[in-house]
Formats: sequence, C-alpha cells, structure tokens
Amino acid sequence: MTASKSRPYAFDRFLRYDELTEWLHGTAAAHPGLMSVASYGRSHDGRELWLATITDASTGPHDSKPAHWVDANIHAIEVTGGVAALYLIHHLVTGFGSNADVTEAVRTRTFYVAPRVNPDGVEWALADSPQYLRSSIRPWPWADAHQAPGLHERDINGDGRILTMRIPDPTGNWTVLPDEPRLMARVPATGVAAGVARYRLLYEGDIIEHDGFTIPLPPSPHSLDLNRNFPSGWGTNVTGSGDHPLSEPEIDSLVRAIVARRNICGYNAYHTSGGVLLRPSGTVSDSALPPVDVWAFKHLGATGTSLTGYTVHSVFDDFTFDKNETMSGSADDWVYDHLGVYGWTTEFWDVIQHATGKKPSTHIWYTGPTGEEELAVYRWAMTNCPEAYADWVPFDHPQLGAVEIGGWDDVFLWGNAPKSLLLAEVRPHAEFAVYQALCSPKLEVLHTRVVHLDGDTHRVEVGIANTGWLPTDISVRARKERLVLPLTAELSGAKVVSGGGHGNARQELGQLSGRLGLNFNYAKNDGTPERVLAAWVVSAKRGATVTVEVSHQRAGRCSVTLTL
Repeated sequence: MTASKSRPYAFDRFLRYDELTEWLHGTAAAHPGLMSVASYGRSHDGRELWLATITDASTGPHDSKPAHWVDANIHAIEVTGGVAALYLIHHLVTGFGSNADVTEAVRTRTFYVAPRVNPDGVEWALADSPQYLRSSIRPWPWADAHQAPGLHERDINGDGRILTMRIPDPTGNWTVLPDEPRLMARVPATGVAAGVARYRLLYEGDIIEHDGFTIPLPPSPHSLDLNRNFPSGWGTNVTGSGDHPLSEPEIDSLVRAIVARRNICGYNAYHTSGGVLLRPSGTVSDSALPPVDVWAFKHLGATGTSLTGYTVHSVFDDFTFDKNETMSGSADDWVYDHLGVYGWTTEFWDVIQHATGKKPSTHIWYTGPTGEEELAVYRWAMTNCPEAYADWVPFDHPQLGAVEIGGWDDVFLWGNAPKSLLLAEVRPHAEFAVYQALCSPKLEVLHTRVVHLDGDTHRVEVGIANTGWLPTDISVRARKERLVLPLTAELSGAKVVSGGGHGNARQELGQLSGRLGLNFNYAKNDGTPERVLAAWVVSAKRGATVTVEVSHQRAGRCSVTLTL
C-alpha cells in the first residue's frame, strides 16, 4: 500500500478525487518499472481522467503484450467499484515477484485500469453535503438544470446524509413494523386495522412548486446515465442515454482510449450492487449469440464464481424484468458487439446475502427486498454497522411542515459495502482480473530452421504458436465480423526471393486458435490449429543475420534473429 501525504490508504474508505490522484501518482513513483499514470481525457467539469498502465517494462512496452482493461465509477454513487480498481493496482504492483500468477501476468501481459470514469459525479456523492445522481453532473435533458415540479433529493437537514422522510398520512403505503418499530413495512393489500398509524415515505429533499396535495417524482435535472451512452444499442428503450452515442466527454474519451489500445483482449467494468458477474447481452437472449461465445463466457465465469462467490448472469436473460425495456448502450455490450471482446460488469456487494446467506431474486433492482429480507438486513446491520440506520428525528420541512427524517443510509449500506468490509469484498476480484488476463492469447516462436539451398540462397522457417487459452481474435463474433487484423510475420536483413507464395517479406497468416477451441473436439485428436509455419527463401551471404518480427494487434509481438 502507498501512503498519501495525509494518511495511508488501506482500502477501508472512499477516496475523494485529489487523494485518489495523489495515491495513483505515488504508487506509480514507488514502482517505476511496473506502473505509469496518464490522462486519457477530461470530464465535463474539467477533471483529468486517469489511466494506470501496469506491466513489467523489462519484458517489453505495454502495447507489445495482450492486455486486460478494468474501469470503475461510471455511476456516481457506486464507489465500491473504485476501491476495487485501486486494490487491483495494489495487488499487481505489490504481488509482482512474490505471487506467481501476478508475476507471470505482469511479465507477459498488460493491465489498463481507469479507476474513476466519472470523477465529477463521485465528488458530488462523497461531498460533505452530498448530492446523489446516476452519473454525470452535466444537466440533461434541459441545459439549464430545470427542476420540474415535485420531489428533488438533497441533504435538507444538513447531517451529511440523504435519508428518508416519513410523513403521517392516513392513506400512506407504509406502517411501523410491529416486531421492529424503527423499521417500516408496506401496508397489506387489504389495509390495516383502524387506528394503526400510516405513513408516506419520500427521499429526503425539497418539494418544488408544492401544491399542498400531490408530490410528483420527476426525473432528476441531471438524468444522464453514462453507461447508456456507448454506441452499441444506443437509445433503444432507455432513458439517460445522452444526445447521441459518445456525446459525453467521459465516454468519448473512454472509447477512444480503449480503441487506441488494440491489444486489449478482456474487459471488466466495476459497479454496484448485487454481488453478481453480469455479461452480455443486454438486448438479446443467449440463443441469439454464437454458442461458443456463450460457452466461453460461462467457462470464464465459473472461475469468477469460484474465486469471488459471485454468481454469473446474462443481463437480458436473467436481469431484465421487462424484455421490451432493455438495458442497452452499456460498456460491456459495446466491447463485445463492436470489438468482439468478452466484457463483464461486476456488481459488487449484496447485503441481503450477507444477512441471510441466500441470493435474492435477480429482479431485486425492480421489486426491492421482501419484508423478511429487509428485517434480516436490519438485524445484521445492527451488529455490523449500526450507523447504517438512523433514528427517526422530527424536522420542520419547508414545504411539508412536520416530518421525520431517518431510516436507511441506502447508498452506504444497500448500494456499497460498509467501510469495515470493503477490503474483504473487493480482494478476490483482483485474482479474477489476473485470471482473465492469463487466459488471453500469447504469441511465441517455438520453431526455427535455416536450410542452405544453393550459393547465397537459404530457406528460413519460423514456427509461430498461440500458447494462450483464447484465440488471437478472441471471440467467434470478432471472427465472423472480421473485427481483428490477421497475424503477420515480416523478415528483414536479406533479400526475399520468395515467401508466402508472392515473394513478400511480410506475410499475413490469419488467426490462430487457442486452447479454448480444442474444447469443441470431443475426440483426443487435436491437430495444430493454434500453430502456423512462416517460410521465406532469401538471398544473402552465409553468416548474415535475418530478423523475423511476429505481430498481432491483440496477441502481442515477438521476434527472433537467425544466422544464415
């Protein structure tokens, strides 16, 4: 762990932007041969968007190796993801030389980590007087941040939290839970007995243009969802997607940074909450995807589950409540649909599972917890983080009059892991990132031969193999759509008489399978789909040397020098 000028960071709190910046640069300075930090753009409010690059520089530059990309905090209040991204960086730079898997991954692969995609929104969420929003602080859809009539959240009593307002209402939907009077329970469909107090619950905030009777729930004046601004499926049955794909500087910069790094072979976005590993597609069923790609997702996910305990789900098949209202325009769909890369969204933290030992419904984002689940969480919280539930305190509301404010600190219990549990929650996911990186394709020269033919003529052979698990182009989708350029081998140092059938110094050699492909040959009869032989006939004096450069945009680069 790297100490900041203020206090050491033990992954037990959420860093504001300045301290995060200091930590990143301090960690890079402490590990100059492994890590560098650079800006890949600026946010709406002008903050630098930081990208950490981690690889062993002694084995080659970052773009000469297959890479794994991780980003976090695209959503403002999902700050556990940012802690996980910083811990991954720590795991890589401190584990190099002592952890065998980390050492191999950092030596032979590259990691790109963008720990805060949306620094503006996170600053609002972590402020002393917080403002909670989905993503960007840019006003949208109205440029003047117009507040429509109705409820607008804010910390109205100045205690540094946004809780719940409880208003006595004889037709309200809530009543006090008899077994636990601090908790609220929904009024049954048949109502409650006469004399039982009922309440209306609202997020803490102001009522704009209150008419004394109705309380509309209008959209926030900051309604952008940066994870709906990606090109894949943009604007299809979703809100908050922005003016056009990549309209937001944070997403335009992120996409450009990823596309510029053509060696990226895997992708993971860190979010909250749910304790699940989500995978594409968000718009179509598994039956519409290439079966081998679905198999690969499930195979990778099985290891993710074994390492983290998080279950794996298709966004469309498992998590979409209304199949006519899809979650499109997201990052993991974009990297799979447009780049052919296996993309994941990790939803950190499931307080219900911590409290009950059981996973809730995959539709909990829509339906909320059951009464039994909420009571179990309350009892768990009273033991583990009692500050997560506040007593109901009277407050003279400027529009509503006498109310009470209290209840759950939703963002920092239901939405994020308590600080005391942060490190334990995020630690296993660093291992999953390393595993994914080590599954990437990897080029190696396994065979060389020089045969003297006649006079100054020689035949040069170079046998190239993909020794990784994934194929060089990663997915069936990438291959079908021809999204990845072929492997090339280029000879220099001698005149090429013939090579590749055309006398070219440079040969295009297609794509190589990985060990993944051998899973679909039920017989024990593999062949060599992961190998290719490049050969040239050259003219040069005996004793001269030639160099063959082998290159693939995703699988990396290597070279060999031979004496004729």
